[in-house]
Order: sequence, then structure tokens, then C-alpha cells
Amino acid sequence: MQGQPAHPPEGPRRAGRLGDDTVGLRDPAQPGRHPVTTPALPCTLTTPVGEFRLRPVRPTDLPLLIDWMNDPAIAAYWALDGPAERTERHVDAQLTGDGRSTPCVGLLDGTPMSYWEVYRADLDPLARHYPSRPHDTGIHLLLGPPEARGRGLGSILLTALADHLLRHAPRLVGEPDVRNTPSIQAFHKAGFHRTAELDLPDKRAVLMTREPAPPTRKTVTP
Repeated sequence: MQGQPAHPPEGPRRAGRLGDDTVGLRDPAQPGRHPVTTPALPCTLTTPVGEFRLRPVRPTDLPLLIDWMNDPAIAAYWALDGPAERTERHVDAQLTGDGRSTPCVGLLDGTPMSYWEVYRADLDPLARHYPSRPHDTGIHLLLGPPEARGRGLGSILLTALADHLLRHAPRLVGEPDVRNTPSIQAFHKAGFHRTAELDLPDKRAVLMTREPAPPTRKTVTP
């Protein structure tokens, strides 16, 4: 399963964390205020398929990320294939930015196997395209190795991360490409609801949202 990035490095920009497309912010991020995205990262989660750890990207991860981005199945949605500098610029801009996006490597039982971006959707130009709420938290993801795909890992790991993030965020948002059926299905299995279709500058997307489950009412027997 693949998601897609905050935006492609060239051409129309949807999420302006890496470009010059600024947007008026209701809760403007301030350099040095850490973290803007969420205090929930890094994290280590127990899942039915093993120990899942999410940590911020390191410079030593770049060769692996570049290799993943040049897989045609991933490039079709992330558009970061080609020269190594393309992926490097994309990741570096988030690592050195103001904290609105946290690029992470996902490790399953210690083996790097996925790439994730957790970002403040309400501080992103994406917020122009849907009725955002303060502290909406967005998720992009991809499963790197071909052998990791088609096994249901995406929905299992996304469920675990979503459960964790919802302890800190009031609502989660995903916006996979409308053509990306595996990604849409994974979000659905992870408890996200298909809310709308969005015409974004670089794609037509399905808006998927998930909120915390309502508290269970206890029945008192007289």
C-alpha cells in the first residue's frame, strides 16, 4: 500500500511545507516551538504483526528512502523518483522546517519497512480544501519493500498509529489519491471514514477522517 507525500517537489503544490505557497494560519506555527505536529512521536507500539517503532528520519535513512521512491508502484503516487536530490530536498525541508510535519521511518521488529509523514493538516494549504478543525493531524505513508505490500500490514500499522495519535489529536485526516484503492482500503480498515472527494492542485483525493470513539456509557442497574 502506498499513500502520497505532502506534495510533489515540482509542479502544482498542495501542501506548501516545502514551497513558497503560504497560507493564513489560525494557529501559526512558531520556530522553536517544539513540537508543532504532535508530542506523540517518536513511539513504539505493540501490534499483531510485531513491534512497530516510528522515529524521525535520519540522514543515514536517505539511501533507503531514495530506493523506495524509485519503485514505480510508489513513484506513481509520491512523484519523488529520479535524482537522489529530489527525495533529499523533500525530506530535508521537513526536518529543518518549523515542525509542522514530522517525516518518520517505520520499523517492524527492528527492520525499516515504511515511511510516514505526520503533519498538522490545519496549518497546511490542504485546509483550504475542506472544513478543517484546529489541530487536525494528517498522515501520509508508504510501505517500502514490495514484499511488505498486499499482506494487510498497512491497515494494521495505520490502526496502531491512529489509536496512538488520537490520544493527542482531536481528529486524524488522510487524503489518498482516488485511484489508490489499496491505500483507501487501508484507511477504511483502520477506522477512517470516507468524508468527501477533493479536487486538489495535483490530484483528485478521497478525504478520510477518524475521530476518537465516543465514551462508553455505563449502565447502572437499580
